[in-house]
Amino acid sequence: MDIIMFIKLFGGLALFLFGMNVLSSSLEKASEGRLESILEKLTGGILQSVLFGTVVTAAIQSSSATTVVVVGLVNAKILKLRQAIGIIMGANIGTTITAHILRLTDIESTNFFLTLIKPTTLAPLMAAIGILLFFSGKTDRIKEIGNMLLGFGVLFTGMFQMEATMKPLAELPKFAELFQTMSNPILGVLVGAGITALIQSSSASVGILQALSSTGSITCASAFPIILGQNIGTCITPIIASFGASKGAKRAALVHVCFNILGTVLFLTGLYAFEYTIGFEFWNDPITKGGIANFHSIFNITVTLLLMPFTRLLEKIAYAIIPSDKEETKIADVIASLDERLLISPGLAIQHGRNAVYNMTELAQENFEISKKLIMGDIDNNLVDTLLKNESALDTLQDKIEGYAIKISKKHLTENSKTEISELLHMLGEFERIGDQCENLLEASQNKRAQFSDEGLEDMKLIYSAVEDILLTTIKSYRNNDVKMARRIEPLEQVIDILEDELKKKHIERLRDGKCTVDGAFPFVEALTSLERISDHCSNVAVFVISSNEKFADINSHAYLSDLHKGNSPEYDGYYKEYSQKYLK
Repeated sequence: MDIIMFIKLFGGLALFLFGMNVLSSSLEKASEGRLESILEKLTGGILQSVLFGTVVTAAIQSSSATTVVVVGLVNAKILKLRQAIGIIMGANIGTTITAHILRLTDIESTNFFLTLIKPTTLAPLMAAIGILLFFSGKTDRIKEIGNMLLGFGVLFTGMFQMEATMKPLAELPKFAELFQTMSNPILGVLVGAGITALIQSSSASVGILQALSSTGSITCASAFPIILGQNIGTCITPIIASFGASKGAKRAALVHVCFNILGTVLFLTGLYAFEYTIGFEFWNDPITKGGIANFHSIFNITVTLLLMPFTRLLEKIAYAIIPSDKEETKIADVIASLDERLLISPGLAIQHGRNAVYNMTELAQENFEISKKLIMGDIDNNLVDTLLKNESALDTLQDKIEGYAIKISKKHLTENSKTEISELLHMLGEFERIGDQCENLLEASQNKRAQFSDEGLEDMKLIYSAVEDILLTTIKSYRNNDVKMARRIEPLEQVIDILEDELKKKHIERLRDGKCTVDGAFPFVEALTSLERISDHCSNVAVFVISSNEKFADINSHAYLSDLHKGNSPEYDGYYKEYSQKYLK
């Protein structure tokens, strides 16, 4: 085997791996994280988990990608270990679909349809369609579908290149002798595991074996141990992904290793026990691509069916080897959910960033409610400590989410995903500033040396009621992406602006009449200002929700609001009258 042959072989392997990567990543981008989101929402039993793992892995053609995402979800405490075990089992089955696609190259027929689906015809056809969609597609999704078809074509081009390079080896006696040594089960398993660990793809290593089978020098006896070893080698990717992760993520990777090693040992034992007692007629016959695909599927399905009843035992083994720590705080869990392992799926990573912002809205709302109690005179040190703790958590989450969003933005994103990143950064800034205003309200309550008058307290209750109304409406409209609800926010914000001015005037009158002390004057005005600024941030959120849904994000928000205030919207006018009656009467 000369240097030119090596160059052609590794060139074919490079094309094969690149095609598989393009196919997988393009499908992910086209789905915008929906496939992985299915994994996250699993609530059923082990059978449902196995089925979902099988379907998702068959779709993205990468068990490594599935298990890395699972490790990330377990690390983020989104998935329980038992659910992860089922998905990992299903991923082993789903990854066999690639081998069955590759076996189509063995089709021999003059039938037009069968000739059409043969990869030597189908691959260039898919590549041609793919390049047309890529260059002519008007949306990102169509372009990614084109990319996906191109990846399919490149994958098979690499396969054809490897096959063509391997065929001359059939004439070399030493090549046949080499693979005869692979009939030693231990050696075969080690070779299969080593090659798969090196290229980090069981689908690719099986594809290499299928290319080698075209020489006719590989027998079933030598191929079977290699295929079993390939399932062990694929564990390397989730093991690497678990480095630096939580103990839960390490357990998920450990379960993958235990499952694949235990399955290989059981199947290998049964296989050779049968061969040495009864014997397989085909044991020393050359294996085909179809035979490799069939054995790969039979092995994974059989092992999964055998070990499915023992998922609790696998879980207990994982916990025994990696024991639990003390429970972490909720904020620590939220931060853990921003797992870099999920960056393999930008759509899913963006959703986790959005979920973290949702947690910011909860903290901001809680601090608003605490500030109301403090302003109204409920001086409780525990409330003060909680507000300060929440404010610190808001600052921490802002930093973490911003850093996470920047990492996502460095990936190759669709235009829709880029817009979602912009939304993420915009929203977390607004809710963090709402938290800052709640801290200002805390300071106002602590600076108050004299109690507000009864009339002042009633006024404060009124504006707090209006701001609470706008804050809750804002949070609901953002979390539910509810444009109709978002349209109610700006009219209420205008009412709060008027209410703030009116209450300041009343407060000045009370000061002039001696009904309020000077000591309580400044904290009262500061509180009114902070409450009005909270409503301003709510207005910003509402405009962004409306603009992102109605595709006018490039329009100046001030111009949009100015148009509303001129009375050009009957809907706005109706809501304005409703809130005026409620808060300004």
